[in-house]
Amino acid sequence: MAATTMDARKSSIAIGLIVVATLLVIAAGLMPGARTLSFDAVLRALFSPDGKIESILVWTLRLPRSLAAATAGAGLAVSGYLLQSLTRNPLADPGITGVTAGAIAPIVTCFVFLPSVSGLYYPFVGLAGGLAAASVTFWVARGGKGHPLHLALGGVSVSLFLGAITIYVLLFAGPQSTALLFWLAGGFAGRTWVNLIQMLPWVLVGVSGALILHRVLAMFCLDDHSAAAMGVQLTLWKPVLLLLGICPVAGVAPVAGPVAFVGLAAPHIARLLKPCGTVWEIGLTAALGALIVTSADLVARTIAIPKELPVGIVTALIGGPLFVYLIQRGRLDFKGEGA
Repeated sequence: MAATTMDARKSSIAIGLIVVATLLVIAAGLMPGARTLSFDAVLRALFSPDGKIESILVWTLRLPRSLAAATAGAGLAVSGYLLQSLTRNPLADPGITGVTAGAIAPIVTCFVFLPSVSGLYYPFVGLAGGLAAASVTFWVARGGKGHPLHLALGGVSVSLFLGAITIYVLLFAGPQSTALLFWLAGGFAGRTWVNLIQMLPWVLVGVSGALILHRVLAMFCLDDHSAAAMGVQLTLWKPVLLLLGICPVAGVAPVAGPVAFVGLAAPHIARLLKPCGTVWEIGLTAALGALIVTSADLVARTIAIPKELPVGIVTALIGGPLFVYLIQRGRLDFKGEGA
């Protein structure tokens, strides 16, 4: 019993340390930019806003952007965790399963051909597209029961097909094509409090749903027959978990575009840390996702001041090598053990 308490305590400490690290990255991100602010100027702007340029930079541009990055990272990481648990497949994440491409393609199509459609409806459009793309990917991979590489190949095929549609639609975008291309690379430049508020409910649905259903997720570590014998209604919970896994992507995609590999990397890092139980694993995954994306956003906008890189490029540089490592080292078991 004491060992369990210690494990829970260590898990809470680990999550706390990662949250603190994320807050420090957010605080550090308030200083650099086209106009660099001193630490004292940032503190004054935070606690005594006076409407001057420093306060505008902090409260209107940099703080909402960093918070949006943290929110998106947490949501995408939990989305990856849910998809991996649902499919019992360590290669599952929103990008590899085609969910991200499925959300992006209809959003771009609406933006170009249906400009009268309000951006408030884009998450619903992305949700429908993501569900459709995931369904096709899981069908190709035999419902997610096949070899992990089957799911990866199915998702890549779906993503390439939808990516081709997206590029074709961009040909009709006219002068807006440049902005759309930057958005398609993934990023948080110019994101405001409004964008954060638009994204937050969708991320909360995914994260809170995963925490509420942690017992069901724990049962999904078993095979279907064992889970059913334990009383899990697979026909009910599989669609529910898929919906919860796609909700954060649907909320993040209209704001930030596709942010690659966070949903793949964060759950694996969380499992390597061996937290105590599914609840702590979900919390650790969300915290790691927030830290990864806020750090990537800070790197993306400071490495080439006054210009900036898309965040998706930085996260891909992190996730790409991890993806190769998982395949080359044979670490394709769901529990992270070598094959």
